[in-house]
Amino acid sequence: MAYEDPAQLADLLQRLTRRLRRSQAEQLSPLGLTPAQERALRWITRSDEPPRMAELADRLGIVPRSVTTVVDALEQAGLVRREVDPRNRRAILLYLTDRGAAVRDELREARRRAAEELFAPLADADRETLAGLLARLDTAVLGART
Repeated sequence: MAYEDPAQLADLLQRLTRRLRRSQAEQLSPLGLTPAQERALRWITRSDEPPRMAELADRLGIVPRSVTTVVDALEQAGLVRREVDPRNRRAILLYLTDRGAAVRDELREARRRAAEELFAPLADADRETLAGLLARLDTAVLGART
C-alpha cells in the first residue's frame, strides 16, 4: 500500500485498533467483563496506591455516576472492594481483591494473546521498529498537550 496522506494512516491505525479490541473482547468474554469493567480493573491494578473513585472516573474519561455503575459490577463480581479513605472520609478508595488479582492475570494473558495474534505477521525487527515509531508519536502527542 502506497502512502498518500496522514488520513490514510489514521484510518489504518483505527482499523487495526478495532481488530485488536474485537480480539481482546473475544478473549475476555469468558471472564464476563464488559470493556468498561476491564479498563477499570486494569487501571486499578496499575495504581501504586488504591485509587479514589473520582480519580478512576477521571482516568477513564467518564462521569462519576458512570464509574459507580462500573465499580458496582466489579464489586458484585468480587473483584474489588471499596473502603472509606481515612484521610478524607468523603472519598472512597478501591482495593483489588484476591479474586481480582487472579482475574487481572487472566486479563493480561488474554490481552497478550490478542496482541500476539495481531502482530504475528511481523518479524521481531519490524515489531521493534513499530514500537519505536508508536512511542515517538505517543511522546510527541503527550508533549503537545502539556
